[in-house]
Amino acid sequence: MSIAVIAGLGNPGSKYRKTRHNLGFHLIDRFAAKHGAKWKMEQKFEAETAIITIDDKKVILVKPQTFMNASGRSISAILRYRKMSAEHLLIIYDDITLDLARAKLSRDGSAGGHNGVSDLLDTVGAGFFRYRIGIGAKPHKEMDLADYVLSKFSRTEDALVESRTPDYIEHLQQIIHLGPEPSMNFINQRTAS
Repeated sequence: MSIAVIAGLGNPGSKYRKTRHNLGFHLIDRFAAKHGAKWKMEQKFEAETAIITIDDKKVILVKPQTFMNASGRSISAILRYRKMSAEHLLIIYDDITLDLARAKLSRDGSAGGHNGVSDLLDTVGAGFFRYRIGIGAKPHKEMDLADYVLSKFSRTEDALVESRTPDYIEHLQQIIHLGPEPSMNFINQRTAS
C-alpha cells in the first residue's frame, strides 16, 4: 500500500504561524521546500496543493484552507476527485499526548480530542495513516485546551522542534519509499529528544 496524499493540518493565516496547532502546516511546508515544490491554491478543494515525485511515485501535498475543524471537507474532496481511499492518505498533526518533538506513526484509533482528526474520521472514514508530532501536555490542568494549542512555542521549544525537523522529513521520505506499515517500527522507536 502506498501513500499518494500527504496532508498537513493547521489553520490558515499569519496569526496562526508558529502555533502548536500548526505543526502540520510547518512540516509539510518544509517537506515541499526540500523537494522544490511550489504551492498553488485550488478553490475546488479549498486547499493549497503541491506535487512531488519520489521513486517515480507522484505524491500530492495538501494544506487545507478550511481551518482545522473542517479539514475533512477539503481532504475528502481531493480523495474523491482522485478516486482514492483513506488508506492512501497520511495526515501530519500536533498531538498533546506525546512529549514535545516526539514523532509517532499510527493508523486507526480515536481522534484523541483533536478536532481536525475528528472531522476527518467523519468525512473520510477510518483507515488513514497519522504522523503525529508531540507538543506536550498543557502546563496547567485548568488551562483551556484551545488556548494551549493556539499558543506559540517558546524559543526553547521552537529550537527543539527545528532540531528534529530533518528527522521528520526523513521519516516522510521513508514512508513514501517503503510504505507506512514497514516504516512504523523504525519511526516509533522511542529516541531521546
